[in-house]
Amino acid sequence: MTNQEIFELMDRFERGSIRTMRLSTGGISLELSKDAPLSGAPAQASASPAAEAPAQRQAAPARTPGCVIAAPMAGVFYAASAPGATPFVAVGDRVKQGDIVCLMEAMKMISEIPAPCDCIITEIYGENGKLVGFDEPLFGYTAC
Repeated sequence: MTNQEIFELMDRFERGSIRTMRLSTGGISLELSKDAPLSGAPAQASASPAAEAPAQRQAAPARTPGCVIAAPMAGVFYAASAPGATPFVAVGDRVKQGDIVCLMEAMKMISEIPAPCDCIITEIYGENGKLVGFDEPLFGYTAC
């Protein structure tokens, strides 16, 4: 399966009514499960190897009014380029459009997540090394 096929499957699962799903194909194992929706919050999906038990996930932070940089994919959020390195951004930092604000890892591929515009970071929702779902908020910002 390609990454795109996996992301499409995860998106369909997210929008569908089934609560759990397991798939093994071509050496890839995927397990998806949804928590019960909390007061209109979107259900969450998590992917893990078949050998591992699915991790219990906390509800995503509530979106606050304003601008949010959301996860473009489900994956692991990294605030810095390496363990112990200085995070890409901190609350109060002024960033320019295209500046890297974090990294995300999905299917052993690392993607740089850029700032969508010139802005000031007002909130950091992502927790370093933790799994985030598609479209979960990573950062809050105010446009410059």
